[in-house]
Amino acid sequence: MNTVRKISTFVGRWFALIVLVAGAVALATPSTFDGWAAQVPLLLQIIMLGMGMTLRPSDFAIIGRRPWALLLGVAAQYTLMPLLGWSIAHLLGLSAVLTAGMILVGCAPGGTASNVMVFLARGDTALSVAMTSVSTLLAPVMTPLLVLLLIGEDLPVSGKDLFVSIVEIVLVPVLLGLVLRLLLPRLIERVIDVLPLISVAGITAVVLAVVAGSASTLLSVGLLVVLAVVLHNIGGLALGYAVGRVCGMPVSSRRAISIEVGMQNSGLAAALATVHFSPAAALPAAIFSVWHNVSGSILASYWSRRPTEAEDVASPEATSAVNP
Repeated sequence: MNTVRKISTFVGRWFALIVLVAGAVALATPSTFDGWAAQVPLLLQIIMLGMGMTLRPSDFAIIGRRPWALLLGVAAQYTLMPLLGWSIAHLLGLSAVLTAGMILVGCAPGGTASNVMVFLARGDTALSVAMTSVSTLLAPVMTPLLVLLLIGEDLPVSGKDLFVSIVEIVLVPVLLGLVLRLLLPRLIERVIDVLPLISVAGITAVVLAVVAGSASTLLSVGLLVVLAVVLHNIGGLALGYAVGRVCGMPVSSRRAISIEVGMQNSGLAAALATVHFSPAAALPAAIFSVWHNVSGSILASYWSRRPTEAEDVASPEATSAVNP
């Protein structure tokens, strides 16, 4: 298991580069990965099962202790990112298909990598885990609802079909993983070090499938989509932190909300786009999966060297805001 831990650490450190290389390979030889798009939902189910195995009932204890902080974070997640995605897509004049992809990224729940980033950033890890978990459990309702509201009549989409897809891809595997953790704790503890490797392999395969299936679109509008994704991610990080600051949250909580809002479950967005629209609609999600790990790592590295406790003490109103 020591070898597995070392490999997991290596893969986690170079995850963004691994995914970037995978995208380049798929772009250079798209025919190699013909037919992979059909497997994207299955890959996401495996990743979500792994996420469920990492959860424990104690991860949800923060709901009772600090409901205000969690409510604020999840509300920011499901308002800021969808509106940002819609606004940026229209500002840059993206096609209807790419706009749908941007909106799907914005309407997705928080990404699992965000928890690691918050920990490295010396943020409120408990709040981060709770936000990821709760936003994921709310996704079957919130994501279809927001997609219908923002895409409107631009592209035909069934809210019912989106709901069913998210239940199958996210909710069932996560709950199954949580149950397995409760029923077979010793077995899960023995394999838990392998889960990051499975997640990286799954996301890499998703990127290969999406990029290969939309290579021609990426070559024609690639730089514009990259710009849209970068603006979307940085905007989410900045606005998430601003919301926490305006509401008097302590610095550690601001960092958690910032990273949770800015980092999305882009794999889910890619799966939904591939199933309900086209591989081209999954392009923003594929690019997002690379970029948000780069930006998250940079931000976490910067914040890891910045103080939190002194600033928190200097803001006594923060405690009353989080514990009303």
